[in-house]
Amino acid sequence: MRETLRMRRRRDGRRRFDAVALLIIVGYAALAVSAQTGLNVVGQGLDPVWAGVQQRRTLRVAVDLGFYPFTWMEDGKPAGYDIDLAHAIAARLGVQAEFIPSGLDSIYDDLAARRADIAISALPYAPELGWRARFSQFYFDAGQMLVVRSDSPITSEADLTAHVVGVALGSDADTLARRRLMEGASFVLRPDYDTPADALAALQRGEVDAVIVDHPAALIAMAHAPELRVAQALTFEPYVIAVAPEAYRLHEAVNQALDALRAEGFFEEAQQKWFR
Repeated sequence: MRETLRMRRRRDGRRRFDAVALLIIVGYAALAVSAQTGLNVVGQGLDPVWAGVQQRRTLRVAVDLGFYPFTWMEDGKPAGYDIDLAHAIAARLGVQAEFIPSGLDSIYDDLAARRADIAISALPYAPELGWRARFSQFYFDAGQMLVVRSDSPITSEADLTAHVVGVALGSDADTLARRRLMEGASFVLRPDYDTPADALAALQRGEVDAVIVDHPAALIAMAHAPELRVAQALTFEPYVIAVAPEAYRLHEAVNQALDALRAEGFFEEAQQKWFR
């Protein structure tokens, strides 16, 4: 009788051990599935965008081609600051970048319809659209800059009284300058220029004392004219990367990639390459 009880206990012990081992195996399998498909075992659910990226081994990037120096066509291929960034992020994720032509008015639709996994296209941060996308950390500031000649005594907009300030007519810089005048500034506004580059050329010729232009225009001008400098950043207008709201795993991976690229000096190199 005792021998029978011992045998039963041994069998019961083996069954419990087998059950625990099975649970451990199932747990590791779940973790493996999570890593490959985006399934979060703690309950956040499936990231279908990440799963698609891993399955295809490609990152489909929505881009609005034609916005120099961020995204445009060169020799029949996408090129630019954001194109290099997309390739760098894809490499960090262990996949290839595939570019999907889009437009700023349709990029969010492309993400929602899963025509693209991600949007990297000089995309302004738009918190009011947070219900349509997850936004990455900021990677570029396209804000308005006050640019002067290097020998100018102007160090900020507080020094602009009675000075002539040039802007491109109808630009964001024009809007900002007119708003400053309405708020009580007393500089002389000269909105006589068709483009920011025209306004910057007038500054080089000494026709105006300062200009207000966006950061990309300022960087390109200073690469060619070291006698110019930024006196003050007037606005902060960050560019971000967007993914669909459900793409939480991809969102996390993109931010990690941006951190790594920043530490490696990628953005300084890209600035020297494209803003010239």
